[in-house]
Amino acid sequence: MNRILTITFTLMLCIVFALAAGCSQPAAPVATPVPTTIQTTETTIAPTTVATTPASVTPGPTQTLPEIWSIEVQVAGNGEAINPQLITTLRGGKGMNVVPEIDVRVTRSDGVVETDKMVQPLFVGKTISLAGTTSNNDRVEVWAITPNGDKVKIFDNYVSFRSYN
Repeated sequence: MNRILTITFTLMLCIVFALAAGCSQPAAPVATPVPTTIQTTETTIAPTTVATTPASVTPGPTQTLPEIWSIEVQVAGNGEAINPQLITTLRGGKGMNVVPEIDVRVTRSDGVVETDKMVQPLFVGKTISLAGTTSNNDRVEVWAITPNGDKVKIFDNYVSFRSYN
């Protein structure tokens, strides 16, 4: 009887170790797209001054797409202090197959502006991740390009670095 209990206990212990070994593998790293910059050189004959207007830092009004082209996006911060990211996720909508492009612009609190875009094929869960800051006043603007070529602002708001919902 003791021998049967010992063998059973040993087998159970081996099964527990096998399950623990299978669950302890690190998760595969998620690739995040990195915005690229293109440097151009331009030669001018004489210096010229151009009056520039600073971009507005106050979120403005948004528009809604017609129902047949409607899409829904979600924007949130990742909450990581070491590498703060602002993640825009496509959540679905009737227009996923007809909207050719979704443009995202992040205006960080330190004044840096980054842009990226989602292009077809669009699917639920497709994301864009752009660098943010640890402050709570990074502005994210999202535009949908309609099949007619119009640019419609569908999201414009400040996004928190971290939320406690």
